[in-house]
Amino acid sequence: MPFIADVVFDSGLGTLTTNADRIDICLSDTPASAIEVTTYSKATVAGTNSLGNSATTTGAAESGTGADGRRVIVAAISSGSVSTTGSAETWALTDGTSVLYATGALTAPQSVTSGNTFTLDAISITIRDAA
Repeated sequence: MPFIADVVFDSGLGTLTTNADRIDICLSDTPASAIEVTTYSKATVAGTNSLGNSATTTGAAESGTGADGRRVIVAAISSGSVSTTGSAETWALTDGTSVLYATGALTAPQSVTSGNTFTLDAISITIRDAA
């Protein structure tokens, strides 16, 4: 595996810190696999997969845990807006316009009700070093 300098990882993660400003909580496409939200429209269209969203910020790239890569931290959400009742299983980070940057499974499914708010802990997005 080739060596890849941290600046390369930072450039990729820099796209997140510069452009990602919306996070959605979503149903998964397939209940057996909670990370199947793979397009912007699947992640953000209310009543499809998106159950709600919030504006968010992402910190600058930094060393990952130990020496295994680089990461950014998406800020915790304390008052996201729920638009559709359901069980949120995934999160999706987008630019709020057309690009899905990252998605992942929630630690545990979260039941949400339209008109209420949701919270999320901070999320770490890591690009691992080559082994």
